[in-house]
Amino acid sequence: MIMLKRFIATIAMAASASAFAAGSGYEPVSARVNLDDQASLQRGAKLFVNYCLSCHSAAFMRYNRTGADLGLTDAQVAENLMFTTDKVGNAMTVAMSQTDAERWFGVLPPDLSVIARSRGADWLYTYMMTFYRDDSRPTGVNNLMYPAVGMPHVMERLQGVQQLRTLPEGATAPSNPIDALELVEPGSRSAGQYSKDMRDLVNYLVYLGEPAKLERYGLGLKVILFLLLFTFLARALYKEFWRDVH
Repeated sequence: MIMLKRFIATIAMAASASAFAAGSGYEPVSARVNLDDQASLQRGAKLFVNYCLSCHSAAFMRYNRTGADLGLTDAQVAENLMFTTDKVGNAMTVAMSQTDAERWFGVLPPDLSVIARSRGADWLYTYMMTFYRDDSRPTGVNNLMYPAVGMPHVMERLQGVQQLRTLPEGATAPSNPIDALELVEPGSRSAGQYSKDMRDLVNYLVYLGEPAKLERYGLGLKVILFLLLFTFLARALYKEFWRDVH
């Protein structure tokens, strides 16, 4: 019952926030995720546990399930992905209590188990790419895809600090939200490296929203091939059965 309540709350928070994305005025940039890229998923999982799992949980995923799907042993999972628990079979929850979260942030940070299914991969990627300096905000940053965002830019050390690009008089603002920003304080990663990092992170979030997706696609192909073979055999049997009648 508790897990069901968490799931309903996650969906409700994601749905209530969708209006902000619609009001941004920008179309999201393609994330070009690839669930077949296991190395990308592993890198994305590492980014997730290091930068997201401090505040956001993924309560519908267990560490050992992630390890099995991403080609990692339990020992590798424990060494590289587990920082809030010592049991590989536990769910990916945060150590921060609900009371502390609401006191520090004003609201409980949403669970990210199905955020990619709610928002979409392209939106998430563009969101992570378009934080910019805004001293009027409590956190000192804003976001082009989510105006008046409450989340701080947790990847700022990697990306650096961006600001809105100053346009010449009469110039048209770029339609690509990433092009509307310029880097004024470099981070530890180059622009290309950071973009790749965010694609890896979003790739993992897409996997997180539906872990059985690749297995389902593979099973679907097998079913289609079986039906094609069965159709051929059924047609051959039909012709053989009715051959003497006609």
